[in-house]
Amino acid sequence: MISKVSVARHPIHPMLVPLPIGLWVFSLVCDFIFRGTGNPLWSIVAFISIGGGVIGALLAALPGLIDLYTLPPSRAKTIGLWHMAINLALVTAYVLNFLWRRNVGPVPMGPVILSVCSVVILAVSGWLGGEMVYVHGVGVAPVEAPTAETAAEERGIFGLRLHHRH
Repeated sequence: MISKVSVARHPIHPMLVPLPIGLWVFSLVCDFIFRGTGNPLWSIVAFISIGGGVIGALLAALPGLIDLYTLPPSRAKTIGLWHMAINLALVTAYVLNFLWRRNVGPVPMGPVILSVCSVVILAVSGWLGGEMVYVHGVGVAPVEAPTAETAAEERGIFGLRLHHRH
């Protein structure tokens, strides 16, 4: 099923999700650097990264919600509902984490522990998103079965088959 929210047949939701994922993981890295160096700049960068991740997640949520809504009842839609519920919980956790860090100076361990737990849950949500795409083909155009002629044309170096679309 091709995504309903796409640009030139490329779904928008997977274009946007790397932004919050990267910012949230980076915020945790910044927390660890702060703990190791004591430099308060890293605590500030973690705070800003969390806020940016929340904004990015909200931007990614709308096309994801539209794609989920247009899915027919199926195992993929059930997985999508779990994916969405986990992501809503994650956004809530990161909003709380962001608010917890306001005006406290260097971050106490509580928000860092919340970030560690959130990144673990983020990995679960990412796995579910991958399950939808790679197992159930959500947001992916079906690929035609190759003929002998196209298979020969698509063979690359060392006889490995290269998949591409024109």
